[in-house]
Amino acid sequence: MLTVLAAAVLCVVGVIVAAAALTSHGPLPDSAASLIPASVKSSVPRLTSNPRVRQLKRSVPVRLRIPAIGVNAPVTEVGLNRDGSVQVPPLADHDLTGWYKYGPTPGQRGASVILGHVDSVTGLSVFFKLKDLRKGDRIYVRLTDSKTAVFVVDGLQRTAKTTFPTDAVYGRLKYPGLRLVTCGGPFDPATGHYEDNIIVYAHLVASR
Repeated sequence: MLTVLAAAVLCVVGVIVAAAALTSHGPLPDSAASLIPASVKSSVPRLTSNPRVRQLKRSVPVRLRIPAIGVNAPVTEVGLNRDGSVQVPPLADHDLTGWYKYGPTPGQRGASVILGHVDSVTGLSVFFKLKDLRKGDRIYVRLTDSKTAVFVVDGLQRTAKTTFPTDAVYGRLKYPGLRLVTCGGPFDPATGHYEDNIIVYAHLVASR
């Protein structure tokens, strides 16, 4: 079911929705969300894992910290809308990220997915600088059981919304992985959509 749903993912002003796209109000004037570093490729990066790391028990994430890009944000739970689209955090709350609650929690075996907006007409949002992450950067996710799952970035992918890599993002993994998803690339004022997704792939290296 996730494969079918995620295949229809689109970007609408930093919002990830299913094919029935919402009306957009457009990005910030001269938004830099369309400027993607050359280091961000169109293919899924080479994925790695640490076979010696201990998987964590299921525990809901409450805060996301990414020092390399200055992110220190709360995490809320998101699920599915009635039409089968993936819910997202409120667009007006620029500092909020959303963990997809029907997937693994960060540190469990599998791909845990956290979504965030890039911007809106009222300001920059939590994942505006996501595209600037590099391989080797660390991501910290604090859980409700007071543990922190520590991930290392494998790489980033820029993908057109029409070719969203569903299996790579939502598919099964044999190790604890993390996916961060936002919007970027060219903005089409005629449709009110960003044309691309920016996806960060990471793997668990420690917990504390």
